[in-house]
Amino acid sequence: MPTFTYSARPATGGDIKTGEIDLDSKDEVFAYLHKQKLIPVSVREKPKEITFQIGTGVSTRDVVIFTRQFATMINSGLPLVQSLDILAEQTENERLQKVIREVLYDVESGNTLADALDKHPKIFTKLYVNMVAAGEAGGILDTILLRLATFLEKNDALARKIKGAMIYPLVILGVAAGAVLVLLIFVIPTFQDMFDSAGVPLPLPTQIVITMSQFLQSFWWMVFGGAAAAAFAVRSYYQTDQGRLNIDRLLLKFPLLGDLQRKAAVARFTRTLGTLVSSGVSILEGLEITAKTSGNRVIHDAVMGSRSSIAGGETISGPLKESGVFPPMVVQMINVGEQTGGLDEMLSKIADFYDDEVDSAVSALLAAMEPAMIVILGVVVGGMIVAMYLPIFDMIGAVQ
Repeated sequence: MPTFTYSARPATGGDIKTGEIDLDSKDEVFAYLHKQKLIPVSVREKPKEITFQIGTGVSTRDVVIFTRQFATMINSGLPLVQSLDILAEQTENERLQKVIREVLYDVESGNTLADALDKHPKIFTKLYVNMVAAGEAGGILDTILLRLATFLEKNDALARKIKGAMIYPLVILGVAAGAVLVLLIFVIPTFQDMFDSAGVPLPLPTQIVITMSQFLQSFWWMVFGGAAAAAFAVRSYYQTDQGRLNIDRLLLKFPLLGDLQRKAAVARFTRTLGTLVSSGVSILEGLEITAKTSGNRVIHDAVMGSRSSIAGGETISGPLKESGVFPPMVVQMINVGEQTGGLDEMLSKIADFYDDEVDSAVSALLAAMEPAMIVILGVVVGGMIVAMYLPIFDMIGAVQ
């Protein structure tokens, strides 16, 4: 049986009363209220609590569309509750629709919009909630929501660029691994039988390849088990504070890939902090949120160092410079922004610049990866094939 929430005014006048009741339909709720000599103001079905076991089922694109439509409605003068009601009706994603209905229920119950959104952290991040809270406090919720939608779109575009840069090398490595396994399991044994029947001495490269094939066929469980154990060990180590710091520091030192990660981290940091500061979120809270969304422990520690610095009455730029992660140009521009009082504008300019830098870094990475992957694939697969043909060349030479 569904639960309904209602607000109603006594027929004799007085304050509006609210409550909950379990009945089969809205008509029964209206009938009940009339019997109680109450005039219904609103009757809504209370949304069921939802939990997401794997992921959220709500994409960044869904949240962006919701945010833009929400901003347009608020800007047009529609009341908050009515806007949420309309959004819940027209949202195609069923999970997001249920979440919006829960938010609507909480807002009708007297909670602020920010508090209602904060109950769904897997969909609405701390950054989102804090910006909405600042918008409600400043009476500029529509402006904040538009700013949020733009931020989410740019942040999502940045993430897709980085993922796109990783797809090509992973595909090539997957193809190379598959080719090597096919050769070792199916092709090499055929050559081995032929060499055994011919009784020819095998060159060292051929012996190495045949030994690898025999080991894989006999102890394949050890190979795959060892790979799984190594992956688990690395993952477990990365989940520790020191492990994550060491691995993230190592990733930043990789040629090309490290440069891409550094530029992406700078773009994300400046975009996030600039959006928060310009929306009225305090600089201390903004730095804490930005640190959590950095995606790299080295960047996180540098940003938290800046937070401690500014809490002590110093500047943001000092700890950023000491970290060695942020380029000198970025540090100097942030320093100028602090001194002139235009930190949010300066951060936005840096973010725009580094968005373009990420594009260049992705192009450079792909341009370098393509020939490198082809060479690696050729050396590994071609080397194995040549190793197996060496005895055949010796056999042909002996016959001649």
